[in-house]
Amino acid sequence: MNRIGKLYFRYGTMGSAKTAMLLTTAYNFEERGMPYACFKPRIDTREAKNVIRSRIGIERECQWIYVDTDLYNEARKMMCDRGQMIEWFLIDEAQFLSAEQVDQLSRLVDDMGCNVICYGLRTDFQSHLFEGSRRLFEIADTIDEIKSTCTCGHKTIINARIDSNGDFVEEGDQVEIGGDDRYIAVCRKCWRNKRIEQSSRDMLPFE
Repeated sequence: MNRIGKLYFRYGTMGSAKTAMLLTTAYNFEERGMPYACFKPRIDTREAKNVIRSRIGIERECQWIYVDTDLYNEARKMMCDRGQMIEWFLIDEAQFLSAEQVDQLSRLVDDMGCNVICYGLRTDFQSHLFEGSRRLFEIADTIDEIKSTCTCGHKTIINARIDSNGDFVEEGDQVEIGGDDRYIAVCRKCWRNKRIEQSSRDMLPFE
């Protein structure tokens, strides 16, 4: 009987405990003796070594994903090196994958019967989809939202980029790595109101 795997996308805003969920899942697999592997795009330069680290302080070793990494071939090589089938692949920061790499993960699911769980952001600081996230929304078997709450009580959906004064940044490169000093998760209403407030303030005449 052929193995039947699934491609999962679990997304949320920054601070929604996505990475903590990945690490907890990895721990559970390890406790139950289930073969798994963790991957993470190297674009996140905050870590000097190849680890996935949560804001709450837990971490686990991972395999780097580079721009030119073929994830289908990399996973097959890993299974050959280990001499066993890897049932689960856990991908952190999946928004930074290319569409082609997401397709490679889907081949791993379809051809090998592996399960792949991708954790990541849906949109950037301008509310636009990341390439990897877009492709996952298009082809993932299961899509789950990891919800978190704005300070006003509404659900967060925007990863707002902030400057040193706490104002929202509206221009810049899509990818800029940072933590709480550079990003804050807010609901759409608060994001809109803050931008209107900033725009009105900038239009005030100098005294």
